[in-house]
Amino acid sequence: MLPAFAPDEIRIDRSTREARLKWVMVVDRDLNPGLIANAVGCLAAAVGNSIPTLLGPGGADAVGQFHPGLPWTGCSILAADREKVASVRAKAIGKVGVHVVDMPEPAQTSRVYQDYLDTLAKSEELSYYAISLVGPRNVVDKLVGGLRLLG
Repeated sequence: MLPAFAPDEIRIDRSTREARLKWVMVVDRDLNPGLIANAVGCLAAAVGNSIPTLLGPGGADAVGQFHPGLPWTGCSILAADREKVASVRAKAIGKVGVHVVDMPEPAQTSRVYQDYLDTLAKSEELSYYAISLVGPRNVVDKLVGGLRLLG
């Protein structure tokens, strides 16, 4: 079962630190900026599709232009080496209530999505460029403890 917020838990008037669930991404800090941006964007799209309650309502600016909703919970982007990304993923997979989305290396090297899926089906071991975790704040904090923001 995917983590989600009940309607009464969606509090756009409070600090993100008060939310029951926490959203983080852990990326391989040694990737080039283009690959990092691509991984983060793809993970965000997958998470937003899986857990739409992470997205707040949109709003209009003073001249009437509408701006679609963004994650009201925030999302920290953390840096690690590739081995640590894989280690955090492995630990997170077994945690109840933690939604894991990953970006394995073949996702960025395949030009045809079916080729990516075929490569996954044949792979016993994968290298991960980035992962995204959404889950209970205390569990996610333990999984990523000590990691610094990507900078």
